[in-house]
Amino acid sequence: MKSKFLIIVAAGASLFAFNSCKNPADETTDATVEEAKPEADTTNGISYTFTKDSSIGFIGSKLSGKHDGGFKDFEGKFIVQDGKPQGGSFTIDMASTWSDNDDLTKKLKTSQFFDVPAFPTSEFVVTSFNKKNENAYEISGNLTLHGVTKNITFPSTVETNGDLIKVTAEFDINRKDFDISYPGKKDDLIRDEVIIKFNLEAKPSSQTS
Repeated sequence: MKSKFLIIVAAGASLFAFNSCKNPADETTDATVEEAKPEADTTNGISYTFTKDSSIGFIGSKLSGKHDGGFKDFEGKFIVQDGKPQGGSFTIDMASTWSDNDDLTKKLKTSQFFDVPAFPTSEFVVTSFNKKNENAYEISGNLTLHGVTKNITFPSTVETNGDLIKVTAEFDINRKDFDISYPGKKDDLIRDEVIIKFNLEAKPSSQTS
């Protein structure tokens, strides 16, 4: 009886370890990271401003599980020509960082992670929209995070409906590329990959002012 009990406990522990070790970023595309590039030429485009329905979120994880989060305050725009996006940018107020755990939210704002007092804003500036097929685009842009600027490239979906343009994307970046290297606890290490989720809607600036 005792041996059966030990087998059950061992099996349960193994199952827990398997589930807890799963990395959410294994299900997303790794963004390509390069040095900063020139901003996209948007001379002939029309400005579309983000609506209140837009969101920017993230998922971080460690060995024991994951946390969802995002940013409450940001503003941005797309530059559209002939109904297609040509460029764009957004700026995030890093003090508006939130997560599904209050203690974690406070920690994310410290020097261990985003260091909000030193780097109060983050920025993304599009360097290219590369159309792959009907609604699939590859977006490249300079991401400035934690005082570090890198050009990242990731897949996205672009949809237009009248005067509304919607850009969605889900991909992952390596936080260490942006000098965010706090390892976490020795028995519960924080993973390097962080999932970024864009759900951005924009309308002509004349309609959102």
